Amino acid sequence: MFSTNLEILQREKQQKSREACSYKKRTMALTRIDRMQLEQMDKIQRLHLVNSCTGFKSANLIGTISNSGQTNVAIFSSVTHLGSDPALIGLVIRPSFQPRNTYQNIKEYGYFTVNHVYKDIIAAAHQSSANYTAEESEFDHTDLEAVYHGGCPVPFVKGSPVKLLCKFVSEYLIHENGCMHIIASIESIFYEESLMDEEKHLCLEKGNVVTIAGLKAYLLPSLLAEFPQAKVPK
Repeated sequence: MFSTNLEILQREKQQKSREACSYKKRTMALTRIDRMQLEQMDKIQRLHLVNSCTGFKSANLIGTISNSGQTNVAIFSSVTHLGSDPALIGLVIRPSFQPRNTYQNIKEYGYFTVNHVYKDIIAAAHQSSANYTAEESEFDHTDLEAVYHGGCPVPFVKGSPVKLLCKFVSEYLIHENGCMHIIASIESIFYEESLMDEEKHLCLEKGNVVTIAGLKAYLLPSLLAEFPQAKVPK
């Protein structure tokens, strides 16, 4: 027998009611931590929580060189897109009251490289976050290998499928925490040809480019869907 319209509507209503209850249960199960609790947490626990709660971040190795020729490479998860015309990126560096070789080299030499971290080098990339001295190059203490493209003396990371040569433009002090927001222009883009599609979109998943969650977790994203530019329906 065919269901009547009334029966169909009743079933749909019941289904929506069950879904609403299910959502309510999930919401009620959430744990809440307020700012005062954050401030009272153990420092390391607070670092992990705050760095992971904002979601996945980019994983990049920043390559630099000093005027004396000392190279440096360090992992960062704060590289962001700022605009495409002109092509600009942002990089947040932690408070400068501690020695920051990357920051010092960028200001001194004026150029640096951004190298995407890929699956095969995550252990070496993570090790670059250790507190080496200014006289020690992370290239000498990890399995990361420096390469040079286009006659540029600033080191790139061998094997990275996407690499940027960037030029320092300006910086802004974040007064609330003493961090420095570096603004840089993209001077050159190097990439594996197989990553580029017909619309000039770099398919990073094809290069096994990873992302970071928090301070210690590395993940390999996979493509779920692609959509055209969203427009308001007419």
